[in-house]
Amino acid sequence: MTPPIEQLREIVARLRAEDGCPWDREQTHASLRPGLLEEAHEVVEAIDTLSECTDPALRERADAELSEELGDLLLQVVMHSQIAAETGRFTFDTVAAKIAEKLVRRHPHVFGTAEADDTATVLTQWEEIKREERRKKGISGTGSALDGVPGGLPALLYAEKVAKKAAKVGFDWQEPAPVFDKIREELAEIDQALQEGEPPARIEEELGDLLFAVANLARKVGVNGEVALRRATGKFSRRFRLVEQAIAARGQKMEECTLEELDAVWNAIKKD
Repeated sequence: MTPPIEQLREIVARLRAEDGCPWDREQTHASLRPGLLEEAHEVVEAIDTLSECTDPALRERADAELSEELGDLLLQVVMHSQIAAETGRFTFDTVAAKIAEKLVRRHPHVFGTAEADDTATVLTQWEEIKREERRKKGISGTGSALDGVPGGLPALLYAEKVAKKAAKVGFDWQEPAPVFDKIREELAEIDQALQEGEPPARIEEELGDLLFAVANLARKVGVNGEVALRRATGKFSRRFRLVEQAIAARGQKMEECTLEELDAVWNAIKKD
């Protein structure tokens, strides 16, 4: 029986063939980019749902959802590999072989003679190996500790990565308390800029400084800022929908209510 991964590769090749699907045949690396990002975020959402499941029946459903979303993400990898294979650039096997070789190379404490008994040692070793890989590729960077941080990351994750890199060379607060002071300082600067009628560009700069400080606080207390914000937004969305339902049950529309009325419903929902 043909292994499932081979079946998937054959299906994608068939879809991309001259007598295949017109839509699939038109796709390029660039046109698939939005879908790749969307599928990655849907995997993250499925993981968040799974992590919050306590009921066995719901967990089974969440497992099924995660496996489906991972399949959608895998399809993106296979599609990109097929597009490249059609012009002889690389294949899916090339992709798989490269990541397998990289995993072995970056885990010498498992596949070699190096020793690493804790996560901190593993991460330090990992960064050293990555720097050596870049050197061998002729990617010297600027010599900065911040070299290697992908610029295309979501802003919050990008801030976290940059701050972590700086922290590794000692440029960091020792405790969370000074980060609170920095957040208060940035809040005061935004307030002052608003009161003085500063232009939008200045307000944007001050807000950016505040967000960066908050991202640093999340890092210092061991919280993933991206996950925390996503969950907070999800919580807001759930509560907002309940407010909509409560207002509709009264025979009213949201826009017909005062902010005070909406706040009262919101606060009542928060207590439940």
